[in-house]
Amino acid sequence: MIDRRQLLQGTAAFAVTATLVTETLGVPPAAAGASGHGAGGLGEARPLDGRPFPAYDYSRANKLPREMSGYWTKSFDVGGQARTAKVYISPETPIRSYYTVVAVPDGVDTAEFLRRSSWVDVADRREEGLFILEPGAGGWGDHEAETAYVEAAMAFYQSNRYFSIFGLHYLVGYGAGAPALEAWAVAHPLRVISQVYVDSPGLSAEYLDSYAAREFDGDTEGTYTDVVFPEGFDLIRYDETVLPTWFVHPEPRSVGASLSYWKRANDTVDAGTSDRTLGTVYRQRHRSGRWMTSYAGPIARVAVQKGPVSHRNKPSTSQIVDFLTSYTRYENFFAYGNQLFERADYAKLGVRVRTMTVEGFVREYLVHVPRSARRLWRDKAPVVFVWPGNSQTDKVFFDAAQWWKVAEREGFVLVVICEQYSNTSISVSHRDSLAFFRQLRDVMVREYPVDPTRFYSTGQSAGSAVTQNLAIAFPEYFAAVASTSFTAAPSTAGTITMDGVQHPASGQAIPNYQIYGYGDLGFLAGGLWDDVDNSLDAWARYHLAVNGLELSDVDDPDGERGGWHDRFQTWTWRDRDTAIPVLKLTKNVYRSHNTMPEESPLMWDFLKHYRREVDRHGNVIRYYSESGFRRPWDSERL
Repeated sequence: MIDRRQLLQGTAAFAVTATLVTETLGVPPAAAGASGHGAGGLGEARPLDGRPFPAYDYSRANKLPREMSGYWTKSFDVGGQARTAKVYISPETPIRSYYTVVAVPDGVDTAEFLRRSSWVDVADRREEGLFILEPGAGGWGDHEAETAYVEAAMAFYQSNRYFSIFGLHYLVGYGAGAPALEAWAVAHPLRVISQVYVDSPGLSAEYLDSYAAREFDGDTEGTYTDVVFPEGFDLIRYDETVLPTWFVHPEPRSVGASLSYWKRANDTVDAGTSDRTLGTVYRQRHRSGRWMTSYAGPIARVAVQKGPVSHRNKPSTSQIVDFLTSYTRYENFFAYGNQLFERADYAKLGVRVRTMTVEGFVREYLVHVPRSARRLWRDKAPVVFVWPGNSQTDKVFFDAAQWWKVAEREGFVLVVICEQYSNTSISVSHRDSLAFFRQLRDVMVREYPVDPTRFYSTGQSAGSAVTQNLAIAFPEYFAAVASTSFTAAPSTAGTITMDGVQHPASGQAIPNYQIYGYGDLGFLAGGLWDDVDNSLDAWARYHLAVNGLELSDVDDPDGERGGWHDRFQTWTWRDRDTAIPVLKLTKNVYRSHNTMPEESPLMWDFLKHYRREVDRHGNVIRYYSESGFRRPWDSERL
């Protein structure tokens, strides 16, 4: 995901034995004392104030520099008063990791609290980070008095040069610190994945009402193209932003307004059900009309556990973590593309985190072989290669695009590429993409039971640029491609540029599908039938030409509408001899630049119909199957 504030964001048969590749399965528990704190506590927090930014650490693939591991403190001047916040970064925290923002209660030593409550152990085990808000010298004030401090601390946390974050957050507030954190969530609901408040008095109805009726419009604040909604369109209100919430031992006399607000936001049923851990659970309505769960369905919950818990109770922290991390979210500023969905569990899914050396640099990638692969395809599973957008890691995009959900259902092998260090030591960008793909391709063919004739490429933004450039220069590599929010076309010299190297356009056809947003990058603004000639038009001209087609050969100039609120407007061009679809374009009329999980199955539904063979003379022969090669003999030559 491109974050505006950060210049944005199997089975035994599939065993891996390569000597040049290292891997781990899931997120391994950290060894006792691995972070250096052990039983003796975290020790004194080291200051970030005035500290030089960390140096590049090329010995690690997709990890924050080693020097940033440990316990840190950051100070803020808030109205002339000194305030502090703490940061804990586990030794294996990746670039753009998930973080939990914790507001500690009054009257505790922060380091001791984090140790006794096991939050540090949680961070180590999950290879994640913590950002800790602390009370002032006189304790926590009310949420209004704490607004300036929380905003200052969160602004630093969300954009700094010492560590980088996923871009959306888990929140946990304790005692008198809880209302200040909850107030921030009310004001910034698109940036919160899920939240838990322990011993909280809640917020006042007046404060909640001051945000409830505010609406999200189509303004992208100059970052992308503004979205113009049709006449009569109902804008999303702040109190219609689903945000899973759990209150643990709240103050019963004052939490009512908060509880009511979050039940309304999550569109829950009126009557709760009993749960041994969560207490009374109010689930999102079965036929909920909330935008943020249009893909995942009614998964949001609001829960209330009336019983008290000890801050030193490690099982309680574990239960909080389980509630929070069952969810993830993507798109942190544009409401109509913001989606809540299930977070992937690498250990349960069997996702392998692997590394290899590419052009002298250690690179990371993820491989997911779903159990359905053998059942559906035996030893000939298709492969989808995924290129994330600029500044995104493989782990960010694995959750954000939800390709793993499609792979589970359809049985293809999923390979998600991680980028390499770019303009800072805590961010990534694309590098050596052609060399990386060629090595990955060889690994997949050599070590996994896959079908090389059904290799597909996809990507978002800068990752879409990689996919589209490969389609132009090396169409023989893939059976088909489908990507989002970035198009490419040959220059006037007939070349494309990858990794600073020019490659001639092949002039050969490859089935191609592009999805973009109404509020996308400036060079994608509009459509193919307007008076603006931009990168979108150039992409279409090239691929129509190599297929021997004209713009007017489209199925329907008005496009076919579908999806949530008819958000997708789709145009299709077919081969003149066979009527097989060869080029497809979809405009998502209700999103900005960042992709949405609903788009991944759309792309697979295009890709799955194609395979390609390369004869001994290097000629590419393509085939189309209406059933996606599920039925024998169901294919025809394209």
